[in-house]
Amino acid sequence: MAIKHATDANFTENINGALTLVDFWAPWCGPCRMFGPIFEATSEAITDVNFVKFEVNDENRNTPTRFGIRGIPCVLAFKNGELVEARSGLMDQDTLTDWIMELKGS
Repeated sequence: MAIKHATDANFTENINGALTLVDFWAPWCGPCRMFGPIFEATSEAITDVNFVKFEVNDENRNTPTRFGIRGIPCVLAFKNGELVEARSGLMDQDTLTDWIMELKGS
């Protein structure tokens, strides 16, 4: 499934529905650049989950503030638009996949 890109303006419409993972990132963040390909590969392997990227920048400050994002990369998991869990820091693909399977089971 293709990764969607969210902003403050369209964030809510991107998290409604099925299990959705949102990767908060920035291009200047080294760990974010390392995590990007992992997030993308996982999105291609697990097609029944929505994957969204949210670039933290001056134009998009409201959403990270609303969810208390203080460090990136940070991945928030939503079900039907409701935040269910958050994880900060770099994850490898196995860890991300295991977390998704836990979320799908709950």
